[in-house]
Amino acid sequence: MQSVGTCILVGYGYINLLGPMVKKTVKITSDYNFLVKVAAYSATATALLLVIIKLYAWLVTDASSMLASTTDSMLDLFASVMNVIILRYALAPADDEHRFGHGKAESLAGLVQAAFVMGSALLLFFNGIDRLITPKEIVHSEVGIWVTIIAIVMTLLLVALQKYVISRTKSLAISADALHYQSDLILNLGVLAALFLSQGIWLRADGAFTIAVGVFLLWGAIKIVWLSVHHLMDHELNDEELDQIKTIVLAHKRAKGLHELRTRQAGQQRFIQFHLELDDNLSLLEAHSIGETIEHEIEQALAPCEVFIHHDPTSVVQNELLKNEMH
Repeated sequence: MQSVGTCILVGYGYINLLGPMVKKTVKITSDYNFLVKVAAYSATATALLLVIIKLYAWLVTDASSMLASTTDSMLDLFASVMNVIILRYALAPADDEHRFGHGKAESLAGLVQAAFVMGSALLLFFNGIDRLITPKEIVHSEVGIWVTIIAIVMTLLLVALQKYVISRTKSLAISADALHYQSDLILNLGVLAALFLSQGIWLRADGAFTIAVGVFLLWGAIKIVWLSVHHLMDHELNDEELDQIKTIVLAHKRAKGLHELRTRQAGQQRFIQFHLELDDNLSLLEAHSIGETIEHEIEQALAPCEVFIHHDPTSVVQNELLKNEMH
């Protein structure tokens, strides 16, 4: 137990040291890559340690809820390893075959994660139902209780790190991974309660808590699937970001307006395109300069992003509107 406690203290110290290191990172892309990798590797290391200590506790206690917790951590470990592999691809720069980068691999990672969460939920249902039908008194429950408390502390530290990374990067893959460990907190609390109650107070608590956590996991998996499909289908940026783009464009004194604004996001990268309405009498050089200025301002506000602007004379826009009205 002392060695496990030492690992927790070292992990906590590492997270405290991480903050100042991250703040020194200047470039947004490299900052994103660094944070996402730290979160992914930290999750993998934590899951591995949790599997080891929970497996020991299950063998000693023979508690259904502890078996469910161990199984969940094993799935978390496998999912986190998959996450690391997929993120290595997702963070790779654009190449000749993937000119828009590999960011959508993050959405695929989200779907993979959701599949593992669903599998975990089903395992919890089966184990919980079995223990409800045939309840057993848990032996050596103190071992399970201490291991569960250690697991809660470790998971809290990891979730705190993941929350920080998500707030900085909005990474879908890390968001999906964080769901595992947030649900683990509830799972571990349920296991803790079940271990107490199953000592002659309510024998079926072991199975009841296991099923309740399974329901929570299943609901979380459905949300991750929805978010992943949302990104894969090239959904528009949110209203706040769209308004920000329009404000930047219309704030330029020589911009007459914009239309056909289209946006999407792949991983960290946003893609923005629109038609910029300009005075008919501007030279090509002047129109280009205005477009460059607006493009630069949008890239600064919504980095990392790529902006594609098509320049339209106002008279052309008016003619198009008239044609549309006639049709």
